[in-house]
Amino acid sequence: MKKVVLASLLSATALIPFVVQPALGQAAGGGVQMSQEEYAKYNACATATAPAQKTEACEDYLKAYPNSAVKGDVLGQLLYAYSQAGDEAKTLDTADRLLAIEPNNIRALTLEVYYRRLDADKLTDPAAKQAALDKVATYAESGLNATKPKDESEADFDALKNAAQPTFESAIADDDLAKKDNADAIKALKAEIDSHQADTEKPSAVLQDVYQLAQAYYTSTPPDYLNCAWYATRAAAFAPAPYQAQINQLASYCYTKYHGSKDGYDAMQAAVKTSLDPNFCPKPAPGTAAAAGATPAAATPAPAAPAGCMTVTPAPKPEDIVSNLIATTPDLATLALSDKEFVLTYGQPSDADKVFDTIKGKSVEIPGAVVIAATPDQLQVAVSDDAKQAKTADFTFNMKEPLKTLPNVGDTVTLDGTYASYTQKPLMITMSDSSLVLPKPKAPVRHTTTHRR
Repeated sequence: MKKVVLASLLSATALIPFVVQPALGQAAGGGVQMSQEEYAKYNACATATAPAQKTEACEDYLKAYPNSAVKGDVLGQLLYAYSQAGDEAKTLDTADRLLAIEPNNIRALTLEVYYRRLDADKLTDPAAKQAALDKVATYAESGLNATKPKDESEADFDALKNAAQPTFESAIADDDLAKKDNADAIKALKAEIDSHQADTEKPSAVLQDVYQLAQAYYTSTPPDYLNCAWYATRAAAFAPAPYQAQINQLASYCYTKYHGSKDGYDAMQAAVKTSLDPNFCPKPAPGTAAAAGATPAAATPAPAAPAGCMTVTPAPKPEDIVSNLIATTPDLATLALSDKEFVLTYGQPSDADKVFDTIKGKSVEIPGAVVIAATPDQLQVAVSDDAKQAKTADFTFNMKEPLKTLPNVGDTVTLDGTYASYTQKPLMITMSDSSLVLPKPKAPVRHTTTHRR
């Protein structure tokens, strides 16, 4: 599943950890000696309130006094003014200038991360995008490792750094996910949400990253369906109503993939409302009585489960399901298409061949297929729920006649064709003599006219 940005979960003020204008250093009171002319320019910068006036006055001061003792303070004011004006180019330029003299400036590092991440997300070339995200992550790492400036109180610095942490950790996770380093992405996202639990219970950038964490578990190799289900369910519990259905789709999918059905899911939906992180009961160790399913004398007694833990039993292994399905189905031809696909995917080659032999050469109409790729001579589509969720093709339809009009990628279509062959890993079922089944035209509405005499 590709990353999904739920825009309404974001709180604009949560992205940038300063919404109050930083106080300008007191030149006279702070022991900085200035001439009357310098102080006049400094004061014009310090007292201007409108962003346009402030940027002009502060730039004028820095041009006249490029090596001023209060250069950092003035650049901080300038940074704030440009960001308030929404001037990205000037904001980044000012952040660069400020970091050149104050490498640990949290405000400058935050704006570097914020704007450069937005720019990276707009790139379509994979290599250029990855390079841009790597640079963003470098700024974010600098922010997380920043040390307190000597003229700032410990409390103020800690508060500012804590406010900036979600921006930094989220950017690092974004870079990790682009490189398919899900383990490091999960580590960054967990650090973010665990430090800002209150923000996971309301629309915010942190709540969006709870959903991103669920996706990171889902796209891991192998997928961690249980943690995916927990964090997606948690995100859905506090998301705005228009987005709950979209998030719940991933949550219920992951829960069902792990457990085998939705039985017991209501318990997880209740638990996530009072706990950010899961407390799953540990699986019984091999050789224990619980693992054996009985209490034989030779079995080691299972240790007591932690108090209040949640038990979610995993579904049987696919190969066990296939064996049971083959053993309990007298006529394999009667299996549903989804069950046949399951056997073809997970069964032993001999079992898979037996199932395919029951359909080979037979024609079938398949509705609800999602187009993954299209040419005039061939459509590759997703038919199973797993294929649709992963946006990958599991059927190839070779057309009887070239298509005059191609469906768009993502369209849902109905196709007919004849089972020709299959490959097992990854599963691809090939259909021959195929055609696109067009919707039947609606019958015209007939109007009856009543003639009066």
